[in-house]
Amino acid sequence: MKEFMSKLLNGVSIGVVVALIPNALLGEILKLLIPHFPPLQHLFDITIFTMSLLPVTVGVMVGISFKLTPIQTASVGLAAMVGSGVVEKTAEGVMTLNGIGIVVNIAITAALAVLFVQLIGDKLKAYAILLMPTLSIMIPGMIGYLLLPMMKQSTGLIGSLVAHTTSLQPIVMGAIIAMIFCVVILLPVSTVGIATVIMLSGVGAGAANLGIVAAGIGLAISSYKANSLGTALVHVLGSPKIQMKNFLMKPQIAIPMVITAAVLGALAGILNIQGTPYSAGFGLSGLVGPLNYINLAEGGWSGRNVAVMLSTFLVLPVILNVGLLYIFTRKLKIIKADDYKIDFE
Repeated sequence: MKEFMSKLLNGVSIGVVVALIPNALLGEILKLLIPHFPPLQHLFDITIFTMSLLPVTVGVMVGISFKLTPIQTASVGLAAMVGSGVVEKTAEGVMTLNGIGIVVNIAITAALAVLFVQLIGDKLKAYAILLMPTLSIMIPGMIGYLLLPMMKQSTGLIGSLVAHTTSLQPIVMGAIIAMIFCVVILLPVSTVGIATVIMLSGVGAGAANLGIVAAGIGLAISSYKANSLGTALVHVLGSPKIQMKNFLMKPQIAIPMVITAAVLGALAGILNIQGTPYSAGFGLSGLVGPLNYINLAEGGWSGRNVAVMLSTFLVLPVILNVGLLYIFTRKLKIIKADDYKIDFE
């Protein structure tokens, strides 16, 4: 079971990062350039479209993690798409893609699909290419589809917990929300989905955003020795979810980041750092968080706002994470560099 979960989570985390990176890297930059060069709108739209392909990407990466055949891998991808909630039918009967789906349900559907294709094995022989995709849609795919309402409700409950903290005074609220999002970004749950469902905005969104920044920068620093520089940067430029497998296996690796998130979240309340549901889900990726803060802050690109942005989104997360990682790795020896090792094979 442990090996199965390890392969599943590895596939899910890589699939999520691959699907979200294009928009995370280009989204906010393109928004700034489109008014001056309108043809870039098409490129921006394409990055949004690729985000909605996350379920297929996750399914395929899960299939690769389990070393399935090409037909089995593609079938897992199709089943994951069916159980994702991305595809919606309008009143006019038009099929549309909306959002990235319910990540936890995508993972469950992909797991069911893997078990299904492994159960079938090579029994279909020459008919595999005809029957395997169809059966994968009909059985694990539809099971995932039927689970969707319950999973949406579960995600909503997490969102309600986050929303409840907004009734607290700003400093405490900021610290709690930042810690929650620092952890949620490492789970098979969409931070964008949660923030959007509860329409998290204002200081709550700013704190959530800083929680993700704490996770991304902290994991980039901590994983550098165990991985390549490019892989380390993915935590910041892409998504900290790439560490999902390691976090679920060894939750202690996130302690320094969670403490950092608490400090940054409290500062969000003190300095009135605001955001939107979108920035709350992406953090520093594509400079979404910092740019949203500047756009919403009174005075815009004033010297004070730029100083606050640089200190809270970059300088303090680095200083706090470096200090805390030193304590937990060198002094307390609770964490070691290899705990952050990411295997792409």
